[in-house]
Amino acid sequence: MKITLIAGARPNFIKIAPIIRAIERAQRDGYSIDYRLVHTGQHYDDKLSKIFFEQLQIPEAHINLGAGSGTQAEQTARIMIEFEKDLLANPTDLVIVVGDVTSTMACTIVAKKLNTKVAHVEGGIRSFDISMPEEINRLVTDSLADYFFTTSQVANENLKKAGVNDEQIFFVGNTMIDTLLTHLPRTQKPVLWEELGLQSKNYFVLTLHRPSNVDDPEKFARWMQVLDTTGLPIVFPVHPRTLKNFSRLAQKPKNIRACDPLSYLEFIYLIKESKAVITDSGGVQEETTVLGVPCLTLRNNTERPETVAEGTNEMIGDDFVALSSALAKVKSGDWKAGKIPQLWDGRTAERIVHELLKLGAQ
Repeated sequence: MKITLIAGARPNFIKIAPIIRAIERAQRDGYSIDYRLVHTGQHYDDKLSKIFFEQLQIPEAHINLGAGSGTQAEQTARIMIEFEKDLLANPTDLVIVVGDVTSTMACTIVAKKLNTKVAHVEGGIRSFDISMPEEINRLVTDSLADYFFTTSQVANENLKKAGVNDEQIFFVGNTMIDTLLTHLPRTQKPVLWEELGLQSKNYFVLTLHRPSNVDDPEKFARWMQVLDTTGLPIVFPVHPRTLKNFSRLAQKPKNIRACDPLSYLEFIYLIKESKAVITDSGGVQEETTVLGVPCLTLRNNTERPETVAEGTNEMIGDDFVALSSALAKVKSGDWKAGKIPQLWDGRTAERIVHELLKLGAQ
């Protein structure tokens, strides 16, 4: 069985790493399965791309499509043009896409137009917020895909409501958690730990990148003001799109320590030792739930409701007062404990490859 794996942005690398390892284990066990890794080049900065391949021990991609930056349409078009060339030159039995980035949607469209089957790892998750580019990517991908490897029962139900048949859905768990649990013993204390004098469980971590939170200077400044009242250090690895507004703040925060983006192993170390994480990222909601770290999500919705219903995550929305209350709750030690969702056990990729081998034998 020939498989083409698609990776384009940081979350993709984290999700495909365990699938590659599981395929290679199956090969060593004598199974007829092979893969081709296509890096679309959607993230092209070494901090966001190359270093993740190295740290997560992902082999070099068979090809980098070099999509680069640009508008949503420009990036989508370049990925589609280049992937079509690659898929025509390298036919495959199945294209596997992961997550919900531009590459996920673009490569799905190309594959289906070339009559190639598609499997979506993390299929069925929904925020039901059509203003999010990721939600559009999910809807388009899931409307075309043939098979769905899901992270939760909620995702299963979303797919069934959309008309997907049971035999197309495989509830396997979360490959991002496979990576987290595999590399937890290898996490690295970042240099800034000593520079900032950080102490375990005595600081917060902040990540913000969504346009709704960072593009409006007034709203962004208000978030910074509320967060600066905590009295504890807040480590803020600044996404490139956020740096501009942070540098323009009229009132510089006293407790918020901005820094460059961190490598995966450094970032996970910072999260697991923190008192809590304030974020608008999807993946961080999952990682904090498994690590048992309080998570305050500055969004009105989440495509990962299990992190709220079962885990350590709470939705703060756009409510500055709610954020202040939540921070006080964390500081007082009154946050919910949470539990790890079903099948988030580090063996998801094994289950995926097991199902792939059965599909290949049909």
